[in-house]
This record gives sequence, C-alpha cells and structure tokens, in this order.
Amino acid sequence: MILGIMFLLAGILIAVYPPLLSLIIAAMLIVLGIISIYIGYQLKRMNRKSGDPFIDFFFRF
Repeated sequence: MILGIMFLLAGILIAVYPPLLSLIIAAMLIVLGIISIYIGYQLKRMNRKSGDPFIDFFFRF
C-alpha cells in the first residue's frame, strides 16, 4: 500500500513538474551503473580466489 502511495505521489509530482522525470531517470541510471560495476568487481574477485574451472568458464568475461 505504501509503495502504491509513493507511485501515486511520484506521478502527481511528475505531472506538475515534468523535469522531475529526467532527474528520477538519471538517478536510476547512475545507481544501476554503480551496482553493475560493483557486481563485476565482486565476480572478478571471486574468480581470482577460486581455482574452480566451472566458475572460470561461466564468469570469464
């Protein structure tokens, strides 16, 4: 229910102030970029620590 209220308020704010949408999208893209960099770093670290060929095959890139 709280999530629905938050979506409703966000929709109203975007309707009243349209540049807010670009700020929300930009913030989401920045957060997704940081998360993907962190996950890539963790996977490379895990790959270096383990000598398992199964992990080497699937996490090569």
